[in-house]
Amino acid sequence: MATAASVASDGPQSLSRQDQTLLLFAGLMEGGKEDEETVANLGKLTKLLNEDAELTKKGEPSITDVIDGDCVDTIVGYLDMRQPEAVRGRATLCTSAYLKAAGEDGKKKLSEFFHARVQRATYDDFIVAFCVASTIFPIEPDLTSELLLSEGFLPSLGPLMRRKWKSRKVETACLDMLNAACMNALCREAVQKYCVDWLEEIVDQDPEDAVTNLHHIDPGVNTQEGSISMRRHSQHVQNLAAVVLAKLRAVPAPSAGNQPGQQSEPGIPSATTTIEELSKRFTKMLVDDSGHVQTSVEGLAYASLQSKVKEELARDEESLMRLVKTLESAAPKSPLMYGALSIFANLTRYQPFETEEQKKLKQLKAYANAGGKLQPDPLNDDTHVAERCKRVFEAGITPVLVTHCKTGSVASLSLTISIIFSLSMTPALRGQLAQQGAVRLLIAAWTALPEAEDKPRRTAAQALARILISTNPALVFRQTPQSAAIRPLTSIITPDPNAETRDLLPTFEALLALTNLASTDNDTRGSIVRAAWNDIEEQLFSTNTRVSTAAVELICNLVQSPEEALSLFGDGSVKAENRIKVVLALADAEDEKTRSAAGGALASLTGFDVVVRGIVSQPRGPPILLDLCRDDSEGLRHRGAVIVNNMISHEGEVGKVARGKLVAAGAVEALTECVKKSRSPEVIQIVVQTLEVLLEQK
Repeated sequence: MATAASVASDGPQSLSRQDQTLLLFAGLMEGGKEDEETVANLGKLTKLLNEDAELTKKGEPSITDVIDGDCVDTIVGYLDMRQPEAVRGRATLCTSAYLKAAGEDGKKKLSEFFHARVQRATYDDFIVAFCVASTIFPIEPDLTSELLLSEGFLPSLGPLMRRKWKSRKVETACLDMLNAACMNALCREAVQKYCVDWLEEIVDQDPEDAVTNLHHIDPGVNTQEGSISMRRHSQHVQNLAAVVLAKLRAVPAPSAGNQPGQQSEPGIPSATTTIEELSKRFTKMLVDDSGHVQTSVEGLAYASLQSKVKEELARDEESLMRLVKTLESAAPKSPLMYGALSIFANLTRYQPFETEEQKKLKQLKAYANAGGKLQPDPLNDDTHVAERCKRVFEAGITPVLVTHCKTGSVASLSLTISIIFSLSMTPALRGQLAQQGAVRLLIAAWTALPEAEDKPRRTAAQALARILISTNPALVFRQTPQSAAIRPLTSIITPDPNAETRDLLPTFEALLALTNLASTDNDTRGSIVRAAWNDIEEQLFSTNTRVSTAAVELICNLVQSPEEALSLFGDGSVKAENRIKVVLALADAEDEKTRSAAGGALASLTGFDVVVRGIVSQPRGPPILLDLCRDDSEGLRHRGAVIVNNMISHEGEVGKVARGKLVAAGAVEALTECVKKSRSPEVIQIVVQTLEVLLEQK
């Protein structure tokens, strides 16, 4: 007969998949195995289970048919908190694969296991059952919620946790389970209803008083940490209970305000631990107790959802610095890393933009629900958030985020982007953000995120745009190629099609950032045109004046490249003619900045005879340009004078026609008025030169 140890030597070809499964279970059920062998067997079983779904589709029998209740007990038994971390991790993957392969039958067997263990009611059975529930909650939340919400289960935890003699492992496993359960709204509401009183009792217990009283009653009692012979909750258990309470306080259940908790035992007053008190406990743990960093960070991640906690934590320089150090030392993609990032994201998060219509709708809902006007939280206004962002930045968060970005998961990258996005809201910080590597971070994060993650990618691109608006590209792109920023920026020129409201701010900021980049060299200008010309051109027609102006300013910089100017406006095509018409029309816009940007573009374009030919062919062309020369703005008069001078300086038929059209439109009178208004020597000199030529023509 084959043994479990012979599976590897026989090879998978010599045994059926069912036989391999049974032999692996035989090995897992044997005692005295080395951890490495257990991990290996669980890995092989996981592989068989992962392959099972595809093979059963092809008509092969499923290996789950040979997995009975005892086998399931064996797998989930390795989820016990007393098992080594490597074994528990592999058992988690194996359990997940089994539930996927077995479907409803697997869920049924797991439910039977849980209820059987709870009914036995020994400490060992409680530990295993609670560990299994907390581990599979993220894998099968619906199944686990059903188990926890089964009649009588949550109310039974109070008497268990209030037993005279404490088991640290039972209490730890129980609280880990409740901690995981608080991710679910229905479970959170039930925990609030049945468990909040004894959770507060645990948190409020004074360990020293408990030990003193116990020794006074029985001087010989064993109070060794972790022993069942304890009449007090351990410090670790108190901390875990505080985390669960923080989740209940930070994310209250829908009916929590109207649903009283279960009555405490006679003689025990009902505790009311506030989120602020819990936050102080977590910050003290963070600073003073390196052994409970994970617990303190997890608690603060929830507590910092509250505005008062945000303010207190942001003003606590020591705690902020410790959080930065904690994030710096956290392992990549670890819960500690994600928790620390969540805290900083909470501290720096601005309130979402709301239109006037949304604000009115919100007020109407407030009247309906509470009978009064909704008052915004003053601690969450932009002024307070900006100050918190400043303090977080000064704590040294940026270089740490840059380092973690290289190994971040999608979730952690999204949080990192959110933090940098908030910091970039303050113009004074943008230059320093660029110096500390934020531009490289945002480009790398945008590139690394899958296209399906549209929201964080757009957020990264907008943060990048803000920083590049306020910084010199020549200083920012010393190590990173400037072209790397173009694709992220051009991706947000078009408004988000999935947004509930049309937000043009990303479009506006992207255009400004691209304008800054386009001021550098012809290669960059060419890259921008190739990447997004159609989207840029579309923004010229935006009903928002600031957006259309930003688009013209970008075009003004793009046409500084002769190659791009000719390809877009000078190839003689119908599209080129239409573009000339559009820029001319914008030079006659009501907005001064729009006229200025269009005038700047025409000052470059009129260096090409084909563009001049297109301008003079428009009846309104010369009059619009002469209006620039009459403008009250010195800058606009300068642009107008340069354009007219360019047009009349062309040789041959183009120059002759331009001079004639301009004189007929009143160029001499317009330029005379221009020179009288102007004080700039540059403007006066070019106008005088132009007048001399036109007077000769006249």
